[in-house]
Amino acid sequence: MKFNILNQFAIDKIGVDERVARFSSRSIKSKSKVEGLKLALSMIDLTTLEGSDTIGKVRQLCFKAMHLHDAMANLPTVAAVCVYPAMVRYAKHELKNTNIKVASVATAFPSGQSSTKIIIEETKLAVGEGADEVDMVISRGKFLAGEYEFVSDEIKTIKDICGKIHLKVILETGELDSLDMIRHASILAMQSGADFIKTSTGKIQPASTMQFTLVMLEAIRDYFYSTGKIIGMKPAGGISNSKTALQYLVMLKETLGEDWMTPKLFRFGASRLANDILMQLVKEEKGNYQSLDYFSKD
Repeated sequence: MKFNILNQFAIDKIGVDERVARFSSRSIKSKSKVEGLKLALSMIDLTTLEGSDTIGKVRQLCFKAMHLHDAMANLPTVAAVCVYPAMVRYAKHELKNTNIKVASVATAFPSGQSSTKIIIEETKLAVGEGADEVDMVISRGKFLAGEYEFVSDEIKTIKDICGKIHLKVILETGELDSLDMIRHASILAMQSGADFIKTSTGKIQPASTMQFTLVMLEAIRDYFYSTGKIIGMKPAGGISNSKTALQYLVMLKETLGEDWMTPKLFRFGASRLANDILMQLVKEEKGNYQSLDYFSKD
């Protein structure tokens, strides 16, 4: 059955707020908390996406990805390191012989304001340099102007270039007008070839919120029920503490179930989150907090 993006029901904002409030009030016992924190750590995409990025900074980030806190045993690695296309080759070199993926943004990140020719060339650069994953931004201006076919065709074009490489489609939810539009954009992206849908670039506010993410998770659920296709989810921007990360995982489990509780289908775009999780894990193990100065800087 074809899932029609134009046949949308209106999102009940009050209902969304109430469900998020319930997820946020859950109490998690110590053993489950440790398991949840380690799972969240394994779902992080460590990210550096600044104009001031250097090869040295990328190498440092990759070292952190491989050595989150050597003083603590049995820690998972993060899922990926995310960089600009020009830095992909250096990240690939540093992370060789590991299971850590190299993700690259593309398509005129973060604005999406460029010609189709240029975004194609940028995507080809990222793929050619060896990116394992590509995070593209949609053309929000075209989407908000109602040019849905243009946005869909652009996603399809980028997915064709990516082939088997995972494509994460960034909606930039903070620039969309309503929860209804976020759902609409989510379905459009999935229909057009997204392997993941992602809230935001992290460059504008609001970035990721639990309300935005819940609407996207429910769109993934409904799309799965309609098509049988499994799509991943990546909230990004503004998730910087362990408590919030655990709330997101509670919401994920209760909305999509156990099958999505894996880095293959859920990621956090939140570099600052890693150190807070490490601090909480040390607290659970030793009974006291260590200063953030004890953990490597991103």
